[in-house]
Amino acid sequence: MELKHISELERATQRGSGELFRLGMGLLFIVGVILFAATRGVGGEVNVMLVVAAVVGGYMAMNIGANDVANNVGPAVGSKAMSLGLALVIAAVFEAAGALIAGGEVVGTIRKGIIDASQLPSGQAFVWVMLAALLAGALWLNIATAVGAPVSTTHSIVGAVLGAGIAASGFGIANWDTVGSIVASWVISPVMGGMVAAGFLYFIKHRVTYHADMRIAAKRWVPLLLALMVWATTSYLLLKGVKAIVKLSFGQGILYGAIAAALSFFILRPLVAHQADKLTNDKAGIKQLFTVPLIFAAALLSFAHGSNDVANAVGPLAAIVDVLSSTAGEVHAKAAIPVWVMMVGAIGIALGLALYGPKVIRTVGSEITELDQMRAYCIAMAATITVIIASQLGLPVSSTHIAVGGVFGVGFLREWIKHKYARMEDEIKAHHPEDDQGAIDAFMVKFNAAPVAEKGQMLADLKAQAKAHLDPAHFSKQERKALKQVYRQELVKRSQLKRIAAAWVITVPASALMAAMLFFMIRGMMTP
Repeated sequence: MELKHISELERATQRGSGELFRLGMGLLFIVGVILFAATRGVGGEVNVMLVVAAVVGGYMAMNIGANDVANNVGPAVGSKAMSLGLALVIAAVFEAAGALIAGGEVVGTIRKGIIDASQLPSGQAFVWVMLAALLAGALWLNIATAVGAPVSTTHSIVGAVLGAGIAASGFGIANWDTVGSIVASWVISPVMGGMVAAGFLYFIKHRVTYHADMRIAAKRWVPLLLALMVWATTSYLLLKGVKAIVKLSFGQGILYGAIAAALSFFILRPLVAHQADKLTNDKAGIKQLFTVPLIFAAALLSFAHGSNDVANAVGPLAAIVDVLSSTAGEVHAKAAIPVWVMMVGAIGIALGLALYGPKVIRTVGSEITELDQMRAYCIAMAATITVIIASQLGLPVSSTHIAVGGVFGVGFLREWIKHKYARMEDEIKAHHPEDDQGAIDAFMVKFNAAPVAEKGQMLADLKAQAKAHLDPAHFSKQERKALKQVYRQELVKRSQLKRIAAAWVITVPASALMAAMLFFMIRGMMTP
């Protein structure tokens, strides 16, 4: 056998061994959940249904870690603010910490009030609904992760609960107003996230990177931008991340965030000025000022995500434990979360992220549009500010859709700016004779160095001069066709847009259909 064939076999074996390692670690976690849940039986006896529910809850937690956490660290990784390895460590630690410290002691037995549990025939039927919903939600997240599509874990479990509930008691059990608000969030979340992210990027470009001396502009505006990030992340953390242990009104959360932002502004301003003096006067240098803040933002967003979305895994599991522990098998509106249940959720999220998270992280960070630290900053701001505003207005939003919408927003803004600049170049060339390349080059140098406010005036003056001298454009038809190709240059991958949008739209119906089938299967196996 030739040496090159041996090398190819070795590479294939290494890829296979990596997959086996991930599978083995996942199975080891599931076995640990089985052994521990077996010791938590009701009345001193092993409860098979409890063990099965714990396994499915652990599997769901792993899939949440593999898919949903990418929203918090994907842009930072794609922008090279931190490596994939560092992102995995930070996200795993802070996701688990958020789940354990601020995950809450109680949880609603029916997430988002999607069905009316009182219409279920019995507590046993409720257990079957929750088990089917957990398994269906986890399976859908597994499929989405396998194809690298970031989807909403909340929508996955809500759709699954809806499907299993309808299978158990018919369409009347569903709260269709809530379903309608979830459907609305498919549009509201990415549009709001994209607009906020694009707005921040537009501001940064016009206030910092479009200036001749970027360092002076950065000294003035970057401390303010970073203080805004402190305000957004602090308010988000207080209102969403630690709401289970610290009860604050919306106004209090915003006020404390503003105080933290004001303090950080006076601390950061001299630090940014000192650092800016060491940097090159270009975008490559200025964007380094956002690197460390992005790492802190990713950590805080991961903590808040762990405290919130762990309920998608442990909520149905805690509800099942609550019913099985009740002597009468009653279904309560709220269920206490045992420590061991929260541990299953926290460890599962961290392990799922470490083993299978990189694929979706790469999709969000580098396979939609090219990101740098400034663009990643804008996405992080969109992820926090949009949730804060939408929560206060009562609008249904998904953190996953917001973050991915922010990525698309900065990408489409870059396309628009590039197309606009290409049209300016075309106008400049159109108002010079075809053979006067020297004049074109000289004007372009002056045009590129001018502030944004002066560029429009320069174009207007050029048109007036050309008209006064009756100097027609001399570009050939072929050259104009080549110039127009620039207008259609795409900086956002349309294939990713279509794939992700399709995954979002079918998340609720797909998980609902799977949950309904699983409910009938479970009921058939459990009914004598």
